[in-house]
Amino acid sequence: MKTGVSWQPSLFDGGLPTIDVSYAGLHRIQLDATSWVDYCPGWLAGSDAVFEHLAATARWQQRTVTMWDKKVLEPRLTAGWTTKAEHAPTLLNEMCELLSARYEICFDRVWVNLYRDGQDSVAWHGDRHRHTVAQPMVATVSLGARRKFQLRRRGGGRIEHTLRPGLGDLVVMGGRCQDDWEHCVPKTASAVGARMSVTIRPSAARVVRT
Repeated sequence: MKTGVSWQPSLFDGGLPTIDVSYAGLHRIQLDATSWVDYCPGWLAGSDAVFEHLAATARWQQRTVTMWDKKVLEPRLTAGWTTKAEHAPTLLNEMCELLSARYEICFDRVWVNLYRDGQDSVAWHGDRHRHTVAQPMVATVSLGARRKFQLRRRGGGRIEHTLRPGLGDLVVMGGRCQDDWEHCVPKTASAVGARMSVTIRPSAARVVRT
């Protein structure tokens, strides 16, 4: 499926893709006693090249979901891999390996969301993996335009944290974040470019042995 995205590289994140293995600049946002978010700006340098490669080569689809008894198209495009897939991009596998080593959990599934413009979004939710994996950890690397990434306590209420990741920034949600908190990428009326979120998850609660 073609993306239909008209994309212009940024002036700030060209060059060859390089992952910051030192996690320089990473800081932790403690949401509550048992939930946290790690934010590492610029974890992936040269992210424009990664955006361009994925836009051209990923097997994009627009899934249908049921909302209020009606079938509707998701307001974004998606593509996915496991680390064992033959066509999985090498750099995505490298991300999985580095995150697995740091957080001592086996990250082995990659799901990419493509927000083509400000009208593409994802509603408030917690990762569904929480139903099969206790306290699942979810990492996201943002490529392309910066968009709001918001967090609130599960069940509604005020927005308590807003990040604006983009250009290779890393966000990792851990602890009980998926159980007790929700996150979203809201629509915006502003003229924004396309954004990708490379979401990396463990398929099971397998600890990495070092």
